[in-house]
Amino acid sequence: MTSDLAQYSVVLVYSAMAVYLIAFISFILDVAKRSGDVQLERSARQEQRAEARTVATVQGGTVVLERVGAPVDRPRSGSRFERVGMAMMVLGLVIHVGSIVLRGVAAHRVPWANMFEFSLTGTGIIVAIFLAVQFWQNLKFLGVFVSGLVLILLGIATVNFYVDVVPLPPALQSYWLVLHVFVAICGTGFFALGAGLAVSQLVQTYRQGRGGDVKQLRFMETLPDADRLEVMTYRVLLVGFVLWTFTLIAGAIWAERAWGRYWGWDTKEVWTFIIWVIYAGYIHARATRGWRGARSSWLALIGFAAVMFNFSVVNLFFKGLHSYSGL
Repeated sequence: MTSDLAQYSVVLVYSAMAVYLIAFISFILDVAKRSGDVQLERSARQEQRAEARTVATVQGGTVVLERVGAPVDRPRSGSRFERVGMAMMVLGLVIHVGSIVLRGVAAHRVPWANMFEFSLTGTGIIVAIFLAVQFWQNLKFLGVFVSGLVLILLGIATVNFYVDVVPLPPALQSYWLVLHVFVAICGTGFFALGAGLAVSQLVQTYRQGRGGDVKQLRFMETLPDADRLEVMTYRVLLVGFVLWTFTLIAGAIWAERAWGRYWGWDTKEVWTFIIWVIYAGYIHARATRGWRGARSSWLALIGFAAVMFNFSVVNLFFKGLHSYSGL
């Protein structure tokens, strides 16, 4: 029964990946449509400006000058491709959650005790955070980044990290596994979203530095400007930093209960602290040293690269008390 549930979980993983692929393609088509719409709008506005004329009318004894035929700014609404992409992300998450639940039921525990399970749950959290933040801010333009990242991570996890359900090592048989690792996953989700915003900010900065006349990046005109993107990056990463701080503290408490010491310079502990230092430096530099714009975005991306290094290289090639990759 346990093996059957684990296999059903894998089937749902592949099903979720297929849905995320549809979402990715839809978001790509939305980007292409945005570029085309921007070009058409530019042409229409130029024609309107050429045809516009000034008309003088008398209202209540006052001469009023009115620009007839002048271009009018209209708010842009999401395309049908964007709506399809968001719908597929919601459907993909439902299937994704089903795979996580089945894996947990098969293992009789929370499903994040090895690299495969961490990847499975972590990618689900990334999608959930992406969808949840839409109620705070319209970040649908990150759909390409999020769906693409989730597809890559799930593909690597199912091909390279998959392991059968096995009992927990003694050190992991603790309620701290539920709390500590789940908060770490949530922090990683916010760091991933912040990385997507940082990339968008860098691209927008480049486009604006070229006077906005970059044919391949016309769709960026439909996104917030570079300053606004940088502020959103900071706010998202601030939430991730708070969660990561709790992860570091909770990990030390768990280490004392499991191994009798709060800190032992284990490789995983060191890299968790390095990540914390990078993001603390990002927040400090931005708040006190005026590191705004491209410099802060590059630092944010360095932090996310450290997160990915900690998850992949440290787990696979460094031995220590935290070697729970399952491989």
